[in-house]
Amino acid sequence: MWEVLIDSEALAYRDAVREFVRRVPVELIRDMDADRVKFPRDFVRGLGEANLLGPRFPKSEGGRGLPWAAEMAALEEVGVLGSALGCAFAMPSIVGEALSRFGTPSQKERYLRPMLRGEKTAAEALTEPRGGSDFFGATTTARRDGDGFVLDGAKRFVVGAEGADFFLVYAKTDPSAPRHRSLGLFLVDRDAGVRVEHLFGLLGTRGGGTGRIAFKGLRVPAENLVGELHQGGEIFNRMMVPERLTSAGGAIGAARAALEIATRYTSKRRAFGKTIREFQAVSFRIADAVARLDAARALAHAACRMADSDRDARRIVSEAKKVCTTTAWDVVNSAMQVMGGIGYTNVYPIERLLRDARLMTIWTGTNEVMDLLIQHEFYQEILGRAPEARDVERDVVEGGEAEKVYE
Repeated sequence: MWEVLIDSEALAYRDAVREFVRRVPVELIRDMDADRVKFPRDFVRGLGEANLLGPRFPKSEGGRGLPWAAEMAALEEVGVLGSALGCAFAMPSIVGEALSRFGTPSQKERYLRPMLRGEKTAAEALTEPRGGSDFFGATTTARRDGDGFVLDGAKRFVVGAEGADFFLVYAKTDPSAPRHRSLGLFLVDRDAGVRVEHLFGLLGTRGGGTGRIAFKGLRVPAENLVGELHQGGEIFNRMMVPERLTSAGGAIGAARAALEIATRYTSKRRAFGKTIREFQAVSFRIADAVARLDAARALAHAACRMADSDRDARRIVSEAKKVCTTTAWDVVNSAMQVMGGIGYTNVYPIERLLRDARLMTIWTGTNEVMDLLIQHEFYQEILGRAPEARDVERDVVEGGEAEKVYE
């Protein structure tokens, strides 16, 4: 399908990623799932050496200057490997968004370029132990101190807590300001004093070094502030576009992998004298999965077009994340159902993809948070409430959180 959705340059990039994926040792996937590998550093380094990371960024920054659709096609290819490696592929795109759009030339030289070359690995530090989806209720603080800042606090569910060379850390820079204008974003090197307090045991998406990190009196130089002071909320909103589009693309890939395995299996497995694909209970499940996956892919592509336009893509990006991840969960479930008991074993990777897919509806903003965003944007579009009508009580949706701000 991508052949009619992307141009020849983007297709060549997709094919290069597909070839890279084909060469990934199955042992790496198994070792990550068994927690014998804590972080796929060699995988990321290989992608960087092949110039496959961050294709959307300008060539002057180390990218390829390609549109979002090219990256979406590549995400689908990497997604067939599972969500852990998909996340490792996507992280430079997510972190790079902040650095490319808001970073200084020095920050791009010290962090963005090495990250796209695979020489440095990055992680986001967003969620806090007490906050969950309440991103703007962050309690990690960044206090101005001389020519820098002092960070205190903790973040959890950090993919790359073990493995990343540097972190993008959101911290409260002005506790007295409205919540969405109270945060700053900082580049924090691991060796500056980041403490890894715990590594989580996960149902799926293993091998990414997911854990909780802490900062206690950690000093950050002023030049590591990304964007302006208190601009963290704006940057976060911008980063949610690649956060959620990469989730959508990876989900499509995982679902496609499960569907292809089930299609081949049901074409060979025989029962009652014929292949089980000849039973409508089986073939109609496949048909439904195919149609839903094609629809999800089309929605993701539309979201890519909107994101490239630089218009407000929040609603359609949220739709893509919700629809693609929900579809992935349902398609992988259907694949397991038509394969029967063998699908529940580790003879096939269906059970691993199922464990991976469960997280997709939770991370980068739960699908319930996506519903919150979608309905809010749609109500605004239909009702056309003017800003001046909301001076006293404003509905604010920032990066997936809804709050009422009383002024």
